[in-house]
Order: sequence, then structure tokens, then C-alpha cells
Amino acid sequence: MKKLALSSLIAVFAVSGAHAANVIDGNPLYMPKANHFYSVTDLNSHTNKYPNGEKQINTWNLGEEFGYGITDKLTVLVKTVLSEDDSFDQAQWGEMSFGAAFRALDKGAWKLDVLGAYAVDPVWGDHMPFLKSGTDAQGTGTEYTWTAGVRGGYTTSRFTVAGKALFNYWNTESFNWDEDEGFQGVHYLTLGLDGQFVLCDKLNLVAGVEYTGYMDKEWRGVPGNKVKNAGTWDGTFGVNYNIDSTKFVGAYVSGSMNHQGGTKHDEWKADKGFGFGAKFGIDF
Repeated sequence: MKKLALSSLIAVFAVSGAHAANVIDGNPLYMPKANHFYSVTDLNSHTNKYPNGEKQINTWNLGEEFGYGITDKLTVLVKTVLSEDDSFDQAQWGEMSFGAAFRALDKGAWKLDVLGAYAVDPVWGDHMPFLKSGTDAQGTGTEYTWTAGVRGGYTTSRFTVAGKALFNYWNTESFNWDEDEGFQGVHYLTLGLDGQFVLCDKLNLVAGVEYTGYMDKEWRGVPGNKVKNAGTWDGTFGVNYNIDSTKFVGAYVSGSMNHQGGTKHDEWKADKGFGFGAKFGIDF
């Protein structure tokens, strides 16, 4: 009887010490095990108005994140998105991102990941008029972004709290480090806080807030564009349903605030529209 009681007590602590109800369920600190693939497909829409407020736009995005666990601590992944505005008057195969995540700390409920990524945007965008003139010398309008940072937090069988900090460098050439010539690169930080609360084996709630702040005070190549405290705030709230231990579906809503940083745009303003979406995730 004593052995049975001790075994039961150990099992309780083992489950409560880490998030173990489902392999993948929308947890912000999810990482696949070695030799496992995962996929998260996201369909979302956002309604907003042009800056002059005269016309409402409806944007649809179909995103995919696909990854593979090389080991229990190292994951490689690819992200991409297809977008359309105003009934396909503007459409593009947008960002294609290649990244990796390394779990530097995995001590009980505490996790810490080191992240890195390289992105090209757009892959194809001939139907977006503003890209035809472009922003670089060749007029391609292609953007390249390097990202490095960390993500970490505390996860149990009932809740997870996770934060992230990313440094991003954006330019119109992949390896344009000489900013004294041509277009200046753009430097910005991404800071985020995400949480998950497990209601039961089948349902969990998720919420997150993310701040993107631009570090440059002036962007050369964009005449007259003085920037001060330019950035965006994005918030998300959603619910996930576990189909089984390796699959989930989710639905969420989102909203944004932005600060354009110019002399005529010196106040934070909430977007007049909102976003909503659905996602499906699987570990296999």
C-alpha cells in the first residue's frame, strides 16, 4: 500500500511539473521531439481602413509553419504566407522564412529557447502595384530580414507564461551591411508576452500581446521620413480544442495599435478594424 501511495504521489508531481496533456495544443513553448514533424496552418482575415479613412479593406492570409525536430532540443522550421486584398486586386505569396530554435534551458517547468531566422518578402508579388516601382535600386521591392533572439517561460499542466525578445534587421539586399551607401537598413525590436490556461483535457485559452518598436530615428532612402517612437502593439485572444493528443484546432480574434512616428502622427491610434482567424496544428 505504501509503494502504491508513493507511486501515485510521484505521478502527480511529474504531471504537474510540465505541460503534458497534449503533445501540441497551441502552447507558446511547444517544441517537437526528435524525429517528429509538426505543422500549424493559419487562416485569418483583418478588416481596416486606408489611412485617409475613405475605403475599407479586407485582407485574407493563409499561413503555414512547418518544422522538424532534429533532436529534443533543436528544431528547424519554415514559415510562409499567401495574402490577398480587395478581392484579389492585390495578391502575393508573401514572406518565406527559414529558422531554427535551440532549447538552451530545459529545467523542470522552466524553458529557454535561442531563436534565429532569415526571411524573404515577397516570394512573388507581381499583383501588388506598389511593389512594381519598388524601394530598392533595381525596383524589385523585395525585402530581406535577419532575426535573432530568445523565448522562454514557465509551463505546467495548468498554465504557461512565456516571453520573447527579438532583434530584427531589414534591408532590400540580403547582405547589405554597408549602410553608408544606398538604402539604410531598418532595425527594430519585437517584444512579446503569451499565456495559456488549460480549462480541461480538451480546451485551453490563449492570449498574447506583442510590441514592435523601430530603433532608427531617420530612414535614409525615404525622403522626409523622420521617425520617433514608431511601432505597433498587437493583441490576440483565442481558444483551442484538442482533437486528440497530437492535433488541435483553434479560433482567435486580434486587434492593433500603431504609432507612425512622424511629426503629424505622434499619437498611438487603435486600428478601426479587427482580425479573426482559425488554425489547425498537428505533431507527427
